[in-house]
Amino acid sequence: MKRSFLKKPIVVEAEQFFVGNYFNNGYLPEGVVFSDGSFYIDTLEGRLRVLDGDWIITGIKGEKYPCKPDIFEASYYEIR
Repeated sequence: MKRSFLKKPIVVEAEQFFVGNYFNNGYLPEGVVFSDGSFYIDTLEGRLRVLDGDWIITGIKGEKYPCKPDIFEASYYEIR
């Protein structure tokens, strides 16, 4: 029998990645590396490519992973 569940709300930290910040200032968000002409982040699922505008999310256990801007916008809202 199928049952319905609501995901528990959690607070995450996130930073939007912009290629220009790296090429203009040498700045990369924590966990992002530049290799072979592309940007990557090592996640629990392996190495994933990070594109301009992606969000870098820090999960509840400190893990990092990228998120596409449209998915981020649909899934999260800013708190203060």
